[in-house]
This record gives sequence, structure tokens and C-alpha cells, in this order.
Amino acid sequence: MLFKHLGRFPQRLFPVKGLLCGFSFVCCTFLGIPSAKAAQTIIIRLGPFEQSIAIADLEEFANTGKLPTSLQGLSPLIPSEMRGLLQRRLEISPQAADQFTEELQKTSLGRRLITSLKAALPGSSIESIQGAITLALRQVNGLSVVDFLRAYPQENLTVDATKAISVAVEFNPKRLQSQAFGSLLARELSVNNQIVSYPKFSGFDPAIIGNQPVEEQTIKLRDRKRNRTIPVDIYTSRVEQSQQPLVVISHGFGANRKYLAYLARHLASYGISVAAIEHPGSNMTAISEATNAANLQQLLNPSEFINRPKDISFALDELAKLNIQPGKLQGKLNSQKVSVIGHSLGGYTALAIVGGEVNIQQLRRFCNNSLNIASPPADWLKCAAASLSETKLQLQDQRVKSAIALNPMSGKLFGEKGLNKINKPVLILTGTEDALTPALTHQIQPFNQLGGQKYLLTAIGGTHLSISESAYPINAATTIIRERRGIEARPLRELLKGVSVAFVKQLAPEAKNYQHALTSAYAQSFSTPQIKLRLNSELPESIKPWLKLIDR
Repeated sequence: MLFKHLGRFPQRLFPVKGLLCGFSFVCCTFLGIPSAKAAQTIIIRLGPFEQSIAIADLEEFANTGKLPTSLQGLSPLIPSEMRGLLQRRLEISPQAADQFTEELQKTSLGRRLITSLKAALPGSSIESIQGAITLALRQVNGLSVVDFLRAYPQENLTVDATKAISVAVEFNPKRLQSQAFGSLLARELSVNNQIVSYPKFSGFDPAIIGNQPVEEQTIKLRDRKRNRTIPVDIYTSRVEQSQQPLVVISHGFGANRKYLAYLARHLASYGISVAAIEHPGSNMTAISEATNAANLQQLLNPSEFINRPKDISFALDELAKLNIQPGKLQGKLNSQKVSVIGHSLGGYTALAIVGGEVNIQQLRRFCNNSLNIASPPADWLKCAAASLSETKLQLQDQRVKSAIALNPMSGKLFGEKGLNKINKPVLILTGTEDALTPALTHQIQPFNQLGGQKYLLTAIGGTHLSISESAYPINAATTIIRERRGIEARPLRELLKGVSVAFVKQLAPEAKNYQHALTSAYAQSFSTPQIKLRLNSELPESIKPWLKLIDR
């Protein structure tokens, strides 16, 4: 989970340096329109403060990196990332421009973007912004801030910096790409536009609570070699479960082992034992006490990318001992047949331990060349791993036979081929309105790289925290980025329960009895107007070309 200190992240980047960065983000997102009367000057307005800047001076700075005399007085407001932002281009194939813009404008986020841009650019209209988006995306070489400024049909362009900063907090190009792509996915992944009611499949629905009474207990495991104490909540039923797989749940960044407690109880009601572990270096307590809380890239200790999978391996060693000792857990902890379920940073953990090879070298290149203020929080967070001395990491545990990665933080962590090495079943959940780990770069592109049996559960309209229960406390930072939770997202959580049981049961003797819940029609039957749900084992051929059009 990436929300814990998101509230502090914008303050670090925006109040001073954000004066120009917020504006740059607005420009580099989507705008541009040719005109005979192009802008020559921009006026940045922040309350009573106004500052005029010649566009030619900004262009000189973008090309040379040297501040012209007219900009020397603004040097305290210009962050080191500014030149990169001015040069950065949004690259969508011109042939796809019209379709991309059309799909974007069908989404609630796209409509909010246009409205927000209108407020940030006084004097603009919704019509002119809509036209500008389409025209800008038709440029052969993509769109940069300076290109937009040169083309804008107004000699002096005023920017409301306060509103521009708000736009920069809420919107980023990767999120907008995912939104537009989500509208397309809703159609292309649909099962002939027919929603089949799940009771027709068989005599039971695994989304409904099972008939096994559930028992819970908490233990603490002490790893002296790594100096880590790992709390574990164990959920079991009262019957022996030696033939059933064991599920390990890995929480997200800044969360704890209670995050998916409802899912753990549901799995246990079907006779599946669950161990929800808490990672001491990236849980709620550790992040709250961090000294670098203002910097996402430094907030997480790089060693956590290694320690988290090792926490699971160590826990499996200890649970194996408990499984053969007299007591309530005897015969209930099958540590030789394990499925790992992880959310966000826990999703990375699940993918790493099931066989994904982490490519630090490629990650380092991305962090050095592509990370900027418009990047989503997950990209900043994952770049903490770039300081590791290793070039590649192989953290697989052969006892882990399958994995479910929920809104995983992936992106460049596994490079271009690291996920190809996974040859075990994997299910990935993605939400098209996830602003923290955007769907395209963190889930859909990685899904396309997976080898072996795989499933993509797509929540069109889902956000990063949609799978969390309303009772689970979250940080006030979620007021910055709206999360779709509670009753609105209940069908997604119900589907997740059914699909998780069915997926994990594929490791059990009764696997065939649950296969109906791993079908497209089953998933689509849970869809609502707010969140459309799809389940696929492959992306349609009509979708794959889009992945090549998106700037990686």
C-alpha cells in the first residue's frame, strides 16, 4: 500500500518548487494547439504574486540547462527536475491520437482533467482544451511543454499556480493512459455483452462464505540472523488440512497484517489455512517512525526488497516446524504447497518469491533517466531499490506454487524479461483508476510478460485501495487522491473472495470443482455501472498493439 505518507510527498515537491513544476505538469500532460498567434509570454499567478517569463527563455533553459538572466531571480523556485520536465514528451502514436482522446474523454478522470485544466488556465474553454488534446497528440514527435507554449493561441498565457499544483497532485500521464485504456478494456474483454449469473455454473458460489468454522491466533517469529521479529496472524478451520495448500498474505507499504483479514477469514472458511505476516521494515509502524518521511525514494530501506521475500521463506521454515508439533496447528500448515497473496508492495513480494527475477540494473537506468515529478508515487518508491549493489535478484522459494498479486508495484522492477522466468500460475488484479500503481505500467504490461498460466482480473473504475474494507483505517492522504471503497467497491471484494478461493483450490485435490469461478463470465457477473469487472487469461490481439503505443 502506498498511501501512508502520500500526504507528505506533495508538500516536499510542490509548495516552493511546485510553482513551476505544477505548471510544467499541466503543460506536458496533453495540451497543444496550432495558431498563427502563438504565446510569447507566460504569467504565473500565485495569490497576489505574478511573474512573467518569456517562452524563449524557458526554451533556452530546456536546451542548454543554463538559466537565462531573466530567470535568475526564480532559481530558488526551479527544481533540478525542471529541465527534464520541459524536454519530456508524451508519446502516443499520431495514428492512435483520435481514439486515445475519445477513450480518455469517456472516463470520469478524463472529464475531471479537462475541467481542472480549464480552471488552471484562466480564459480557456472546455471546447478549446478538448480540441487541443487531439491536435497535440497528432504531432509526430510527441508533445513537450515548450511545444505547447509555442502553439497556444494566446499571446500572454496566464497560469494559476495553485490550481496547477492541484492538477499535478491528482493527475499523471501514466494514470491517464490507464484510464483511457480501461474504457477500451471494458469493451474488448466483455463476454459477448452477456452477463451470466453465477448460480448457473454449479451448485455453489465460492464468493459466499464457506461452512468451516474459523479460528484465529497470533504468533511472533524471531529471525535472529536478520534481526527481525515477524508477527503472524494464522487463520485455520477445525478440520485437518494436510491436503490443502497454505496461503501467505503479504501486506503493502505502510500497512499491516490486518489489511486483508476479511479475505483470510474467507479462505479459511473453505479449509485453507492462512498466515498473514507483517514485514517489520515496511509496516505501518516502521514508516511512521521513518526519518526520511518527506522523500518517497528514501522512505523505504532498499534492503526491504530483499527482506520481504525472505520474511516469507523464514516464516515457512518456522510454520513447517509447527505443523509437526502437537497442538492446534498440527497438520494444518502445508508449507510445501504455498500460494502467496500480496497487495501493492506485497504484490511485488508475491511476484518475486514465485520466480520473478528483479533487474536492478534496468531499474537503475529507469530511475536515473525517466523519474520525474509527474511520475506516480510507486515509481518513486520502487527507485529505493536502485541503490542496491546487486545487478539482479533471484528470490524464488520453490515451496511457493502460485501467486496472486493485487495492484502490484511492478513497473521496471523486473526489467523487460524478469517476469518471463515465472512458470507457475499467477493472477494479477489491476484497477484502471489506480493513481498510485497505474494499471498500464505496473500491471497490464507486466501481465503481458508473464510466462506460464496466468489470469488478469481487471476492475475498470477500481482504485488502489478498492479491495480494502471500510473498517480498515487509512491515512488522510487519501483526500488528495480519491479512493473507491466501501459499498461502492463491495462487488469487487466479493469477486476477489470467490476468485481467490478458486485460484488457491487449483493446488488442492478438488480443483475441478472450482474452475467455474476462474472464467470471464463469472467475473463479469459481478460488474456494476461503477466498477466493471473482467477476468482473462490472455489480452485480446486488439489490445496488444496499444501496449506498443504507450511510452514505456
